[in-house]
Parts: sequence; structure tokens; C-alpha cells
Amino acid sequence: MARWGVPGAVLVRPFALALFRGDADPPPRSPRLSVTVPSWLRVLVPVERVSLVQVAELLLAAVLFVTTQNMVSGWIVQAAVSGRTPVPVPAGLSFLTAASAALPVALRDRWPLAAWRAAFVLLPVALWTAFQVGAGEPPYTMPTALSYLMVLYSVAVRCERRVTLAVWILTVLTAWIVQPNSMPMVTVVVTVAVLLGHNVRVRRTATSRLAEEKRRSRLAEGAQAVLEERARIARELHDVVAHHMSVIAIQAEAVPIRAAGDPAQLETGLAEIRQLSLEAIAELRQVLGVLRDQDGRTETAPQPGLDRVDELVANARSAGLTVLVVRSGALEGLGQAVELSAYRIVQESLSNAMRHAPGSAVRVELAREGGELRLRVAGGPGTRPGGPPGAGQGLVGMRERAALLGGVLEAGPVPGGGFEVAARLPVGERGGG
Repeated sequence: MARWGVPGAVLVRPFALALFRGDADPPPRSPRLSVTVPSWLRVLVPVERVSLVQVAELLLAAVLFVTTQNMVSGWIVQAAVSGRTPVPVPAGLSFLTAASAALPVALRDRWPLAAWRAAFVLLPVALWTAFQVGAGEPPYTMPTALSYLMVLYSVAVRCERRVTLAVWILTVLTAWIVQPNSMPMVTVVVTVAVLLGHNVRVRRTATSRLAEEKRRSRLAEGAQAVLEERARIARELHDVVAHHMSVIAIQAEAVPIRAAGDPAQLETGLAEIRQLSLEAIAELRQVLGVLRDQDGRTETAPQPGLDRVDELVANARSAGLTVLVVRSGALEGLGQAVELSAYRIVQESLSNAMRHAPGSAVRVELAREGGELRLRVAGGPGTRPGGPPGAGQGLVGMRERAALLGGVLEAGPVPGGGFEVAARLPVGERGGG
């Protein structure tokens, strides 16, 4: 018994959904098919906007009701006069027959499945009346047939496929019970209406899925752009903070030793530290300028380039490094992206030398060869112990900068002690920015 229970439930469930428990998708709404209700009319119509589709269907329902009621009333009178009816037909049946055509149309926009249920329940009334008054073969009045086909279309558009199939089966079985001779014609007409509605549902579903995929794609692209921007800002902040804080820390340690109790020397050293701090703050503001303020303004100051390498060298020398800069080739017109990356690579390399090899000699080479900017920063061993190894984020940031421009960067220790950073940055449409 249990083995047959599950398939039986699967077969019966669509009919239960169609007749009792199922529901339809909400109606699609378009702002172009609705109008705003004037304020003076909202006493009678307590809504802000009215759907033109609902208004049109209510008007159609009213027309169907009046037409069907007049038509059936005329048939009842004619049948009573001619004596064709075996039993008297109450005049009130004309109202029920009219309701069987009008009520489903009035309900189908908001509740298509409920509209079909109403049509299915009221259909015997319309059929019995047509049989009694001798309306003809088959016993389907035009308003009732039109109303039923409109409801079937709405069910196919707005309901699940299994519910639509159950509604189709019940309709065809009813046509066979009512009049077997008319069943083929009814089946064809009903099937066309159902297939047309199902095709519209499939197209709407595909369109909505495509729109959802586009929305998700836009969100993913936005999230990726945010991550890339965060990574770029993080690289800039790391380079700025690491360089300036290293210089400030070394200066703060060296100033008392150099001053040796001389107030003038101490004052001069503190002034240098203050100047470095102000430069760090200014550069941080420039980096953070990519974040808009509440008025929508952004910082538009130019990014640092190779023309400011001498400032880095001066800071490094004040911190105790011996720095030699060698330039060759035309170093103008490299492009903002290339110059910024080269500047940051030199900045990070000098910061590493100050932290890990204090007092060392550093050689900075900048050369333009063909379509490349070649950059080399080589430092020797320090004259005093340096700080502990860091997390390696500086080297990672330098490699990322070179890779974004299509270049390469190599870094590592050299024989005899010391460290070397060598980079090749392409100068062109991609690298030049």
C-alpha cells in the first residue's frame, strides 16, 4: 500500500492544487498601464494608482454580464412561448448564467486560478440553462466560451505547468461528459489557448531570469571594482606610511645622538621630523582623495612621479643612507601610471633599506631603453643592526604594481650581503596610462 501511495499522491496533487489549494503568480505591472487617481476622487477610490488593465477587464465583465443576461432572458421567453422547455426555467437563471461569464473575467487579472474555479463551478448552470431553452449545438454560449478561454489563458500564463495541465485535463473531461460530439473541437480550441499562455509564461520566465543574471553580473562587477579599488588604496597607503614612518622613526632615534645635548642641533632635528610628518600627512590626504566627501568633491592633485625621486633620496640620506642616483635615457613623457609605479617602487626599496640595513650604501638606477623603463635599486649591508623581517607586503605590492602595467619585478638578496630590486615597466599605450 505504501508503495503505491507516493505515485498516487503525485498524480492527485496537481488536481488538488488546481481545484483547492493552488495559487498563481502575481500579475506583472507596468507604470505605463496605470494612472494616478486625483486627490478629489480618492474618497470613492481609496488608492493612489489604478491599473488600466483591471479597469478594462471590469468594463468587459460588465458588458459580458449585460449581454449574456439579455440574451438568456430572450431565450427563456421564447422557449416559454413556444413550449419547448420540458420544465419551466426560472428567470433568475439568466443572472446566474450572466455571472458565469462576467465573474471570471472580473477576477482573472488578480486571481486567475480563482477565476477558473468560479467559471468551472458556474459552468453547469450555464450549460443546463442552454439545454433547457434549446440554445443549439453545442450548448456553449459565445460569452461563456469567450470568458472561459480568457481565464484558461491567464491560468497558463500565471500558474505552474502541472496546475495548467490539471486544468486542461478537467476542461477536456468536462467537454466529453457534456457532449462527446463537440469534444474534439473543444479540445483543439482549449489546447490552443493553453499553449499560447504557456508560451508567454516561458518567455516571461526566460526574460526575468536574464534580467536577474544581468543584475547579478552588475553586482559582481561592482564588487570586483570595489575590491580592486581597495587593493589600490591599500598599496598606496602601505607605500606612503612605510616610507615616511621609517624615516621619522630613524630620525627620532638619530637626532638625540647627533645633538649630543646641543639645543640648536636638537631643534633642527625636531624641525626635520616635523617636516617629514607634514609631508606624510599631505601625501596621505592625496591618496585618500579618491574617496568623495559629502559634497562630491575629490582631490585632483597630481600623483608623484620620477621628478620627486630626489625628495625620497634626500629623506633617505637624512636617515643615514648613502644614496647614489644614476639616470640615463629620456625619462620624460613616460605616463602617469608608469611614473607613479616607479616612484613607489623606489620609495618602498629605500624604506626597506632604512629598516633592515641602516647606514648602508644604495644605488638607484633609472634608465629608459626602447619601450621599457628599467629600474634597479641595489643596497649593500647595513653598518648597524636593522629591524626584524616584515610580513613581505611591500614586495607583494611592488610586484602587483609591475604586473598591472604588464612588467616584471624581481627582488632578492645579493652575494656579499645586501638586497636588490630590479623592475622592467613597459612604456606605451598600456603602461603609459
